[in-house]
Amino acid sequence: MVRKLSRGAAALVVGLVALPLVAGCSGGDGDDDKASGKSGGDESSPVAAVVAPAKVEVLAQLTGCKVKIRTEAEELREGVCHTTAGDYLITTFPKEELKDTWLDAASIYGGKYLVGPQWVITAPPKALKGMKAKVGGTVHDLSKVSGS
Repeated sequence: MVRKLSRGAAALVVGLVALPLVAGCSGGDGDDDKASGKSGGDESSPVAAVVAPAKVEVLAQLTGCKVKIRTEAEELREGVCHTTAGDYLITTFPKEELKDTWLDAASIYGGKYLVGPQWVITAPPKALKGMKAKVGGTVHDLSKVSGS
């Protein structure tokens, strides 16, 4: 089982490394924009087209930080990034349902989050746009729920 996971992780890393090389040589006919949900004119990195769930460390590397893991649990992994642009959290989930539950709980705090398949980045709103160009995902604006 561990060997299969290691091969899968290695394949993901190789794919992420090779993607910019392959995408840089493509004709840019716009089909990638349709597949990733991006509209024309978006000056994003080819890496943003990656839609597979990623590890905290992979997302951290793509966003330009050396992450420090602060939570290692069965239902999520969370890392903290400290950069000159600001501090932010990267949270990954083993299942999409766990991410959805986490987002429901986070809605009481409001704010904007960058959300991808099985991951969420919590950062200052001005930093999210730049990160979106690097890792993909969509920005979710969670309205505060009024307390009773």
